[in-house]
Amino acid sequence: MTRLPSRRLLALALATALAPALPATAQTAIPSATDPFAAPAAPQPAMAPAPDAFTVSDIRVDGLQRIAAGTVFTYLPIERGDTVDRARAGEAVRALYATGFFEDVQIGRQGDILVVTVTERPAINTLTLTGNKDIKTEDLQTGLNEIGLTEGNTFDRLALDRVTQELTRQYNNRGKYNVEITPTVSRLDRNRVDITIAIDEGDAAKIRHINLIGNETYGQEEILEGWESAESNWLSWYRRDDQYSREKLSGDLEKLNSYYLDRGYVDFSIDSTQVAISPDKQDMFITAGVTEGEKYTVSDVQVSGDTVLPKEQIERLVLVKPDQTFSRRLLEVSSDSIIATLGNVGYAFAQVNPIPDVNREDKTVAINMQVVPGPRVNVRRIVFKGNSRTSDEVLRREMRQFEGAWYSQAAIDRSKIRLQGLGYFESVDVESQPVAGTNDQVDVVYNVTETTSGSFVFGVGFSQLTGLTTQIQLSQNNFLGSGNRISVQAQRNDYLQRYDFSFINPYFTDSGVSLGYNLWWREFDNSDFNTARYSSTSGAAQTVLGIPITETDTITALFGIDSNEIFAFRGSTPESIVDYIDAIGQRTFHAWRGEVGWARNTLNNALTPTAGTYQRVWLESTLPGSTVEYFKLNYNFSKFWPLSRHFVLNTRAELGYGDSYGDAVVRNICFTAGSVQDTDGDEDTPPVFVPGPDPTEPCETSSPDYIETVTADGLPFFENFYAGGTRSVRGFTDNTLGPREPAISGSSFTQPVGGSLKTVGSLEMYFPTLLDTPAARVSAFVDFGNVYDGVDNFDAGELRASTGVALMWRSPMGPISISYAYPFKKEEGDDIERLQFTFGGQF
Repeated sequence: MTRLPSRRLLALALATALAPALPATAQTAIPSATDPFAAPAAPQPAMAPAPDAFTVSDIRVDGLQRIAAGTVFTYLPIERGDTVDRARAGEAVRALYATGFFEDVQIGRQGDILVVTVTERPAINTLTLTGNKDIKTEDLQTGLNEIGLTEGNTFDRLALDRVTQELTRQYNNRGKYNVEITPTVSRLDRNRVDITIAIDEGDAAKIRHINLIGNETYGQEEILEGWESAESNWLSWYRRDDQYSREKLSGDLEKLNSYYLDRGYVDFSIDSTQVAISPDKQDMFITAGVTEGEKYTVSDVQVSGDTVLPKEQIERLVLVKPDQTFSRRLLEVSSDSIIATLGNVGYAFAQVNPIPDVNREDKTVAINMQVVPGPRVNVRRIVFKGNSRTSDEVLRREMRQFEGAWYSQAAIDRSKIRLQGLGYFESVDVESQPVAGTNDQVDVVYNVTETTSGSFVFGVGFSQLTGLTTQIQLSQNNFLGSGNRISVQAQRNDYLQRYDFSFINPYFTDSGVSLGYNLWWREFDNSDFNTARYSSTSGAAQTVLGIPITETDTITALFGIDSNEIFAFRGSTPESIVDYIDAIGQRTFHAWRGEVGWARNTLNNALTPTAGTYQRVWLESTLPGSTVEYFKLNYNFSKFWPLSRHFVLNTRAELGYGDSYGDAVVRNICFTAGSVQDTDGDEDTPPVFVPGPDPTEPCETSSPDYIETVTADGLPFFENFYAGGTRSVRGFTDNTLGPREPAISGSSFTQPVGGSLKTVGSLEMYFPTLLDTPAARVSAFVDFGNVYDGVDNFDAGELRASTGVALMWRSPMGPISISYAYPFKKEEGDDIERLQFTFGGQF
């Protein structure tokens, strides 16, 4: 897609179009009876035309309405006592016309009084633009403001006509030849006007055929593969590559020239280019005639000039070698490598001039890489613009280029990536500005556009099931512009109470060591979360430490204490969970918890990455002395592949495994209350004992009705992994994939219990150019995964999979994700939820 011109370029184009319009108007701008802006002439005494010469005793100005007489006297090149002839009168007329304030100027005399009669141009009351989509209104208004066609200024019809012509040309350059621009001027009282510019853009002309003539070595399809212009195809609705644009065609012709020069055709030329349009201005036909010439090879490569660094080091950067086919692209890459290398040691304005010596008889090219380093440059100041909320200190601590140090392009680029990685900014642009009066100093300016870095949620609801529900959540990744991250959440209803607080200071020390704290307390019924039916009351206090070891690698450590009290009941909760609690012999689980992890982050943007990798592996374990001793090993991986400016592929994987590291706990449970039931009425099948709700211990008591041996081994049920939902396998209800168990043997109603092994993956294609905003992304995805009860039970055939589309929007209130998925690999009994919506969290 063709990129629209910036506001400044558009303003410059409009201003250029208006540049020629000035004094010639003085001879033609004579009001007529049909001119709607011609002011009615006020009765005046008879006025004689100016004679050849007379001395001015006084000056009178007639016809003024809004403009003060002093303004006229300022521009009038005649004063009292001057001698005026026809030449001086003509000079005065031209001077007043040049101000742009008047439609008509006449010079006369009444006796010795010089009479200046003017007709003022009207003032612009309102200026309205309608119908424009291809060029944004703010861009058009900025351009019009800079040339003076704006509200409150004097109206110039000639300027309006020229603007109309320029806008037509701009749209024609975008392939829209049916554009209609209709300016309407409405006259108001007090010599004012309202201007409306109605734009009917029409449809862009589509390219129906592209024809290359003279290409014998390479086929047309191969040559046109990298063009932005293309014949209409099934992807044109998205790429818009079939819409003709003069700018796109110019770029494509340059690509055509580069295509042959990169393959050794030094004498290649484009002989002619023809663009034809159908009578209805809807179809375009492009024809280009070319001469290929012959292929050249490289005979010799030399490096000359002041290389600054050892010449051998610079020569290693040159990719062009003797006897290779000549390639301009390799020359450009070699030049850029040398420039970047010198730029990293302070030579910000280094240049490399490849000088070719063409031998047309031998079909060879000798190349001399002339290095011109220029002065070594020092960075005087680093300036940040656009950070209205974020303090300078937060940005400055991410800098790898320092003030007073030698200029380094690598350090400047790395600093930009670190700023993008904060997640506080929509965009980050950097430019180096030479310091006036010196040739060895620059200021590095980072222009940032801030975005929402947090979310706020408040809600009140009521239902017969949960009663009154209140929730408030505040999450801020850039608290008060300090860079600290804070999150507070409170939620309460008849079945849930939850209070969370977390705080992280990413720069607890100047070296980048982070320190954070987590506090939370929850009391809820797990059945509300699509997991096994049991209730719990839990709380924890944790300290988190992060230590950077490289620019992209970080080690994290966590230590905390937590308590989890479980309430489970036979007949309502799956038996394996109840048996586990019975085997432990208590329903409250205390733990000393530790965690250590490693992460590498090379993403180019924290909010909407298009390249780079993020991976993290961490081990979580309870320490000896905890009620249950177990560990969990997790690995997350995500890599973004920029396939083109239209497509970015994200490959994602999540793996998790957990188990106990202590001895299994075996316990006999004796029941004294229960009943014996015949489950199927078959005399050959023995009756089954159904235990009562409460076990009685010890077993030495009088004749228990039933004795059951229970075991607590492996990962505790409340630490199991779950899959399904918006953040794992979309299209399946949250937490419902994996093992399921009934509360009563033989029951058809089962509950998800999770598992100790989790495998989830995803392939997601993002379309960066589909929406004209970096705050929103559209994607198509394929998700797959499942949860298993241990490694031994892993079965790839049990993986679930879905495909669909998703919209992610970073709204002012927090991130929102909407997805619609079709599960194409599922089993009977899976809980399907095709349309899913989440508010909050990250994506």
